[in-house]
Amino acid sequence: QVQVVESGGGSVQAGGSLRLSCAASGTSGNRLRINAFEWYRQAPGKQRELVVTVSSSGVQNYAEDVKGRFTASRDNTRNTGYLQMNSLKPGDTATYYCAAEGSSWYGSEHSVGRWWGQGTQVTVSS
Repeated sequence: QVQVVESGGGSVQAGGSLRLSCAASGTSGNRLRINAFEWYRQAPGKQRELVVTVSSSGVQNYAEDVKGRFTASRDNTRNTGYLQMNSLKPGDTATYYCAAEGSSWYGSEHSVGRWWGQGTQVTVSS
């Protein structure tokens, strides 16, 4: 089993910053290789949208409206992704989700998948 746990959400005023974390882990004996961390967000009444992806080599692709404000990174030794969000705007208010895409090995069993975190709320007030 693979678990993805997010943390770091909260409430800030416009112009503030938050840092989200996304830790992927497996049960004892499970080996993971995370190819990409994907960050999504979903505002009330809106569809989930992709914010940024971070490949295994660190290449990032950002949605247009977060470029220059958000920075995604990853620590491959910890199977953890990060999303640093600066200059936050009320329009960034949403539930942020992380997805870890990759491979899992458990004994002789190999599987590929995209594993989702539980989501973390980010609220930006004006």
